[in-house]
Amino acid sequence: MSSAIAGLKPEGVWKSFAEIAKIPRCSKNEAAISQFILASARQLGLSGKVDAVGNVIVRKPALPGRETLPMVCLQGHLDMVCEKNKDTKHDFAKDPIDLVRDGNLLKANGTTLGADNGIAVAMSLAIMEDKKLEHGPLEFLFTIDEETGLIGASNLGSDFLVSKTMINVDSEEEGALYVGCAGGEDTLGIWKAAYDPAPKTAVAAELKVTGLRGGHSGLEIHTGRGNAVKIINRVLTGLADLGARISRIDGGDKHNAIPREADARVFIPQDSMKDAIALVKKFNKTIKAEMKTVEKDLAITLEELPNVRKGKVFRRALQKKILRTISALPHGVIKMSADIEGLVETSTNLAAIKTTPKAVRIATSQRSSVDSEIIEICQTVASVFDLGGAEVEEGGGYPGWKPNLRSKILRIAKSTYKKLHGENPEVKAIHAGLECGIIGAKYPGMDMVSLGPNLADVHSPNERIEIESVKNVWEYLLEILKNAAKAK
Repeated sequence: MSSAIAGLKPEGVWKSFAEIAKIPRCSKNEAAISQFILASARQLGLSGKVDAVGNVIVRKPALPGRETLPMVCLQGHLDMVCEKNKDTKHDFAKDPIDLVRDGNLLKANGTTLGADNGIAVAMSLAIMEDKKLEHGPLEFLFTIDEETGLIGASNLGSDFLVSKTMINVDSEEEGALYVGCAGGEDTLGIWKAAYDPAPKTAVAAELKVTGLRGGHSGLEIHTGRGNAVKIINRVLTGLADLGARISRIDGGDKHNAIPREADARVFIPQDSMKDAIALVKKFNKTIKAEMKTVEKDLAITLEELPNVRKGKVFRRALQKKILRTISALPHGVIKMSADIEGLVETSTNLAAIKTTPKAVRIATSQRSSVDSEIIEICQTVASVFDLGGAEVEEGGGYPGWKPNLRSKILRIAKSTYKKLHGENPEVKAIHAGLECGIIGAKYPGMDMVSLGPNLADVHSPNERIEIESVKNVWEYLLEILKNAAKAK
């Protein structure tokens, strides 16, 4: 057992969390965790199966005397966002997550923790294992590839689930019940790479933007966190005015994460190096002042590369198109909801840029709880790419989840919370994609609610989960299942 979770309660949940932390489970690499779930089910004498894409279902009988009650599904996803700090040596394809306890927080050592959504998997495993819990018939749905486009949920067969009631355990705020979520789509801009030899008298240098917080592009998009791609583009535009030529730009990684880091290789005219160094120092001071409240660790640096004497650079026309396109691309909140205070209604995330020998690709993602507004913001982003001469690709769309405030499981969850805590939980919608929207579209009439413990900075190496909150939500979830087994 990991020393980081020794003595933590509930023991069964943390034991399971530590076990799955050992298993590689980046998106599209969930085979090992799927087999672990199935093997665990077999050892417990429970029925389980996997579908054609890798989603897993396990069913557990009711406590004796409750066999005829309606079945309830507990749902979470198997994959995790695999992000690490650049100075962290970690291979997500084989290395276990190094768990670190920090008071009431559990974190990872330089990588994402995988509590999104490993805590749902751990809770389901603990419920599967405990034979004394009071509940009706249960099924546990473990979906794959949620983080890169809700692929597992999108490919669920219409006969995979029996339940008509579902509790999704993929929210990140204790005391809140989520009953709606945003839909989304991805928009990509792609330029065919075109290069010239780097000027012979130019000095090679590496420009870096580091130290940003990043985070979930739905949950943190309204916080004003810095976007590394936007920031490096500002500096590169200034360097281009000094005659700098760009060899490559890379920044960000996942479509659903605000980019934390970016770097570019540039070739700067020798007689402009002094001005270039001064310019980068000025940008470092200026942008740090702009973002001092939210980005205390931001750093913009320029380092000469004396051993690099040759290379290739973007042709001038391509360089101009890329820089101006990034400048024009919107990023952040587009519209706040007029109906739900504090809810982001529509947003767009400039997520990543990647240079390859053949192409330069920029990935963006759009979200909204209003279908027509997704279309509008996608058209805006696509128009900017088109005007910048990029080929446009759109895809990865998923539906939103419309709130049902008359939901039976919502009523049970609300009354249970009030009985436990003496106050009502918050009933909210979330500006992020939950699988509830897709599952609800595939299973019309599915009665759903989403809940979870306190997590912060998911999709970044600063991801952390509150230990005490896990205990509270665990006890709350068990009471919901108990009350659902009694409800008429």
